[in-house]
Amino acid sequence: MQTFLAFIVAILILVSLHEFGHYIVARWCGVKVVRFSVGFGKPFFTRKRGDTEWCLAPIPLGGYVKMVDTREGEVAEADLPYAFDKQHPAKRIAIVAAGPLTNLILAVLLYGLSFSFGVTELRPYVGMVEPASIAAKAGFQAGDKIVSVNGIAVKDWSDAQTEMVLNLEAGPVKVAVQTASNTQAVRIIDAAGTPEAGKVAKNQGNIGLLPFRITNRIGKVLAKSPAEKAGLKENDKLLTADGKPIESWQAWTELFRASPGKRIELTYERDGKVLATAIRPDSVEQSAGVLVGRAGLAAQADKEWDKTIRYRYTPSVAQAFELGWNKTVNYSWTTLKFFGKLVTGNASLNHISGPLTIADVAGQSAKLGLQSYLEFLALVSISLGVLNLLPVPVLDGGHLVFYTAEWIRGKPLSERIQAVGLRFGLAAMLLMMAVAFFNDINRLFG
Repeated sequence: MQTFLAFIVAILILVSLHEFGHYIVARWCGVKVVRFSVGFGKPFFTRKRGDTEWCLAPIPLGGYVKMVDTREGEVAEADLPYAFDKQHPAKRIAIVAAGPLTNLILAVLLYGLSFSFGVTELRPYVGMVEPASIAAKAGFQAGDKIVSVNGIAVKDWSDAQTEMVLNLEAGPVKVAVQTASNTQAVRIIDAAGTPEAGKVAKNQGNIGLLPFRITNRIGKVLAKSPAEKAGLKENDKLLTADGKPIESWQAWTELFRASPGKRIELTYERDGKVLATAIRPDSVEQSAGVLVGRAGLAAQADKEWDKTIRYRYTPSVAQAFELGWNKTVNYSWTTLKFFGKLVTGNASLNHISGPLTIADVAGQSAKLGLQSYLEFLALVSISLGVLNLLPVPVLDGGHLVFYTAEWIRGKPLSERIQAVGLRFGLAAMLLMMAVAFFNDINRLFG
């Protein structure tokens, strides 16, 4: 329910303000607005205010502003001066651009509001490297500090991860690092076209690098789990299994997964004392009928390492909104670069997400708190704004191209050219929506 509500609130805010941007500029330009709708389909709520009918419709995947337009039917003679298509191209450009620009302005405000509560940055240090991952094959080591990616300097973990993932399919990615021993090195990620690279988008951009470190101490024990039945508690440190010492939490995880229903003799440390117990991981069936073991415990983060990588500060209000502006500009540019790489075949289609993934992330961010949810809204608002500015017919950006061409030529493009463009744009968007839904289903249920 929380996921559903977080998604609906996000759609209502982002779509309503996008369409309100169109609406308010249309009114300023003297255009008559007949309907303002949030959602598609037959409206279940309508309210008339002045000349405009305000509606809520049941399909929460967008919205629209309907203006008086002679291309869409008969228009009363008294309304002709207020028709959208009778306005100067400059006015039409302003009306169309207002929606996506509202989304970008909203992102600045949302980021600024979030950052005013405090900013937590993760320095670009590698805490752990997953064995057999893309990162492990590239030679990354725990303790590496990422300095640059393909010659582009990075200042935090988010920048480093974005640059690596964005360039993964374009060819070898050269990552300059400062090792734990303070020497300079270059890690080369050469995974373009591999099955591992295709799975990165499904794994939320994970190439096998994690900024955090975990210890062999238990951070959480699930109720009624095998771990609880074995008497294990939070802060216990796992030492040996069947008499053999195990040094990493990942090794413990692999042991439990590989031992469904099997008895394992454990020793652990509690308050300086070494104790013994036995655990029998539950058997859980995964895809293809494979059984894996589940012990019901989670690791404790390395608090000393956290102090190395985590930096938190509270900026002034002016600084918070300056950071919001910079974040919006950077993410907008990154989004544009992604679409460019997508067109040239240098980015995977797996990175395209649809409403199911957005709803899932909305729920996750809402669980983390208001600040996380505000930043989620800002990021989606940027995506919505940049996407709509792309020069694709049926999107706002496509209409901007048509009206700009009309302004330059002194007359509209021919109806044939516009019709061909609209068909191309519609086909492109339908294809993109199909890919997005496929990725959503594959990512969430595959």
